[in-house]
Amino acid sequence: MGKPTGFLDYERENSQEIAPLERIKNFNEFHIPLSLEKQRLQGARCMACGVPFCQAGMMIAGMASGCPLNNLVPESNDLVYLGNWEEAYKRLTKTHCFPEFTSRVCPALCEAACTCNLNGEPVATKENERAIIENAFATGLVKPCPPQVRTGKKVAVVGSGPSGLATALQLNKRGHKVTVYERNDRVGGLLRYGIPNMKIEKSVIDRRIALMEEEGIEFVTNANIGENVSADELMKNYDAVVLCCGASNPRDIQVPGRDSKGIYFAVDFLKATTKSLLDSDFKDKKFISAKDKHVIIIGGGDTGNDCCGTSIRLGAASVTMLEMMPQPPVERAENNPWPQWPRVLKTDYGHQEAIALYGSDPRIYTTTVKEFIANKKGEVTKAVLVKLESKKDEKTGRMMMVPVEGSEWTVKADLVLIAAGFLGSQKYVTDAFKVDLNPRTNVATKPDEYATSVPKVFTAGDMHRGQSLVVWAIREGREAAKEVDRYLMGYTNL
Repeated sequence: MGKPTGFLDYERENSQEIAPLERIKNFNEFHIPLSLEKQRLQGARCMACGVPFCQAGMMIAGMASGCPLNNLVPESNDLVYLGNWEEAYKRLTKTHCFPEFTSRVCPALCEAACTCNLNGEPVATKENERAIIENAFATGLVKPCPPQVRTGKKVAVVGSGPSGLATALQLNKRGHKVTVYERNDRVGGLLRYGIPNMKIEKSVIDRRIALMEEEGIEFVTNANIGENVSADELMKNYDAVVLCCGASNPRDIQVPGRDSKGIYFAVDFLKATTKSLLDSDFKDKKFISAKDKHVIIIGGGDTGNDCCGTSIRLGAASVTMLEMMPQPPVERAENNPWPQWPRVLKTDYGHQEAIALYGSDPRIYTTTVKEFIANKKGEVTKAVLVKLESKKDEKTGRMMMVPVEGSEWTVKADLVLIAAGFLGSQKYVTDAFKVDLNPRTNVATKPDEYATSVPKVFTAGDMHRGQSLVVWAIREGREAAKEVDRYLMGYTNL
């Protein structure tokens, strides 16, 4: 460790953010990175702990603690401090396929498990990671590395989200010929259309895809397996098939007035916005307008926050976010000690922008929709909200959030976005391959394995584990690639 007292000598410093009222004028990324010299001091804050929880990636109390990719965090941070950017890049990419993705969209499980959290601010590992990979691109360290030898084996990867890309990258590195099928018109899956441009500009994805193509990976877009491309065709033409289609079934809400016009799933809203932005800078008008509308967002996770930021940029008159659960504490509770994931209040970029623009936090806790009210044209105009309280279900013994009688009130609602999570894989894909599902409609495998019930068909990512983080999808893709390689070759050196 190059600076034993670094965590005492230097305060945590984050990249600058463009002010909320300025950044909402466009859909561009809004973080201004530190200079490399300033970033080095952030690397110096790493303590090189004897037990580095930051890289553990273990489950504690049902939540992930530390990096699921097991990135060698103290080593990378030390190399940042030393200014040895080339070795830092080599060290990081031993365990990580796409640092440019996670350094933008990951909630930084590594930082939540950092020992510095005990008495101060964690090491800025996420921004150190971004500095490493962006410097590597800028200085030409990131180059296409096609395999020297091909195995003669062919693999189809269905889905080009983070798990599909990670699977493809690793299997191609091994020498297998990989073709990635994507049902949308552009590669990237969730990264492309599920995460707004201001969190990850799509040129970042295009840059990586271009490298992967130079390495010999083939991408086929507008290829919807089970519809315009048959599963039988893939089974016949490839030695293995890996399903990485995500958990694409949005969770719906069933209340009176749900069929009113102006109520959409969040994923459809976000996809339409990004596609119109990329296709025509919104000139084609093929997006769901929030202009001058009172927007209700049902769900308070990352997707809900993205809907908030997107609605604001599209000119919403107001944004209200409904969260079923109580407001989390500002600081860790006694029953949520380090190094568990901190269950604390997080005010994300969309919330910040709503506060700056409208003057108050958009979130209303322990609240849901009881009914939607439409006008004569069938368009939603109001929502009846109701407060919730926690009660034990007499039949199951489980604690449930139930409506409080007499607590209803009505608010304006011209546009409603349902961001209540996802239920699992889409039936038409799993039916096409005839794979077994588990009770949560994820594709079933043995514990910690990736082979499905159908020979030579594997799965990874959200389709396998359920809705999760980009970093978990990359981990799943890398692990699935090992299993596929072992199936094809009898052993693996991935």
